[in-house]
Amino acid sequence: MMDLGLIHIYCGNGKGKTTAAMGLGIRAAGRDKKVLLTQFLKDNNTGELISIEKIGTNFQVIKGEPVKKFFKFMTKQEQKHTKLEHEKRFKDIILKAIEEKFDILILDEIIAATNLDLVSLNNVIEFLKNKPKGLEVVLTGRNPNEKLIELADYVSEIKAIKHPYEKGINSRIGIEK
Repeated sequence: MMDLGLIHIYCGNGKGKTTAAMGLGIRAAGRDKKVLLTQFLKDNNTGELISIEKIGTNFQVIKGEPVKKFFKFMTKQEQKHTKLEHEKRFKDIILKAIEEKFDILILDEIIAATNLDLVSLNNVIEFLKNKPKGLEVVLTGRNPNEKLIELADYVSEIKAIKHPYEKGINSRIGIEK
């Protein structure tokens, strides 16, 4: 682990939060740092994950069950199942990061997961307050809770000024996914 591990938040309504987190992970892996990543509320089908698999053992990904639709469109049973899976994965990935002495832990869309109460905000806060001193932690998502902002060392807001979706252009392989 590094001497000093800080907390990063990439938030906002703009495109690029996940890409920024992945870029940090790729930079660190290139410097022989151990990086661990998981994505909440995602379908595991992104170009970034394909690239990361080619990096090797310095950048590991723990995939969750693919989430194929927005939370609000899930049945109550699907929501309950997603909550149980997300809570368990959050606990498992923290344990892995600590036990295997990772340098960086990227929790992609953890902010959305806490906002939807799929992962307890209190559990995330408790982890951040008590994380190993040398563990760098990256959180992404829209509308972070003020308590997360207070704990963070870096908070970067990515603001959407213009997006092709507004013109009816869907996400494209290699650019948005």
